[in-house]
Amino acid sequence: MQEAFLHYIWKHKKFDVLNVQTTQYESLHINTVGQHNHNSGPDFFNAQIRIGEHLWAGNVEIHVNSSDWFVHNHEQDKAYDNVILHVVYNHDTNIFRADNSILPTLELKSYIPKAVFLNYQGLMHAKAKWINCENDFSSVDDFIVGNWLERLYFERLEEKSKLISQLLEKSHNNWEAVLFHMLAKNFGLNVNGEALLSMARSIDFSIVRKLHSKPEQMEALFFGQAGLLTEDCQAPYFLKLVSEYRFIKQKFNLTNEGVLPLKFFRLRPENFPTIRLSQLAMLYSEHHGLFAKIIETQDKNELYALFKTEASLFWKTHYTFQKTSKMLKKGLSKAFIDLLLINTVVPLKFAYAKAVGKTDNSLLINLISDIAPEKNSIVSMYDYLRPIAKSAFQTQALLQLKNNYCDKNRCLQCAIGHALIAK
Repeated sequence: MQEAFLHYIWKHKKFDVLNVQTTQYESLHINTVGQHNHNSGPDFFNAQIRIGEHLWAGNVEIHVNSSDWFVHNHEQDKAYDNVILHVVYNHDTNIFRADNSILPTLELKSYIPKAVFLNYQGLMHAKAKWINCENDFSSVDDFIVGNWLERLYFERLEEKSKLISQLLEKSHNNWEAVLFHMLAKNFGLNVNGEALLSMARSIDFSIVRKLHSKPEQMEALFFGQAGLLTEDCQAPYFLKLVSEYRFIKQKFNLTNEGVLPLKFFRLRPENFPTIRLSQLAMLYSEHHGLFAKIIETQDKNELYALFKTEASLFWKTHYTFQKTSKMLKKGLSKAFIDLLLINTVVPLKFAYAKAVGKTDNSLLINLISDIAPEKNSIVSMYDYLRPIAKSAFQTQALLQLKNNYCDKNRCLQCAIGHALIAK
């Protein structure tokens, strides 16, 4: 038995609430269970409960055993003086208030339906499963799953907004700079995301603005700050970038201290940081006021056109500075632009709308729902259990579900878990 299960039972009234009484045989009527407290102090604040003839307002504390009150030293903590009801699974001792009266106690053991307890046990003690509800995931009602995935998607957006808020604070509310930082991070994908973010943060965005009409200088700036212009290479293009970077570095008093090193190992050549940095430089050379364009554009195809850019001429025959390769245009693929829309554009639109007081997210839902589903092992496994990933809207929600709920055994905080426990 876990306290978390008892919290769930109390919070959602998953017990025989109409026929309960205290261990002192007083009648008990629960007006409100209170507000769940996830910090220190009693488990539920501001409950309203009628015990016998008296209506009480105060806090509720929950334990597996009554004696846990003493195990946790609550008798020495003033924060528990206004507890009006002690809810336990097993009542093994009386708890006394400061005036020596007995604290009313509800023993849940005989009031929890057996089926609910068995469903909980089966869910939380599943062995060798990818997720706890693996065998029953497909049986949950479509309406419940759909509503839960929508909530999870916006929960994921809220988490991504935290990084945006941090970047906003550090850039003094410069949304263009935040977009630049976010794009740099996501151009680097998982392997080089943090490194390219550190590169972007080493550059005042005003410099990017000043160089936007000079693509070669923009490339020199990005490659130089990323630490890619220090190798021994005699290619004319490389030497030109080195010369441009020396000038830019001195002019703007730049330093790349704190910029993380880039990785090439085990990357597909099209994802080499050299290619991605050139594409990012070309994007900012082709578009002035990119943030405003992104905020104004709601159509997916118009956003594809906005991000339709290629690495510069040198990179048509190279993946690195040293080695020549077969002639090939290196533009942003549709799949890569989808990732930019999912991880940069939509979160930024969400954060900006929230900042200016717009609460209608229907356009965002339409946009994310129009983007193809992501392909990864997590999405594939959920789809195997139940065909569910129809767009990026679902795949993002499924990633949130797996990482923040399934992997952490948070079935009691999950609508799917609730449905399976209560069935």
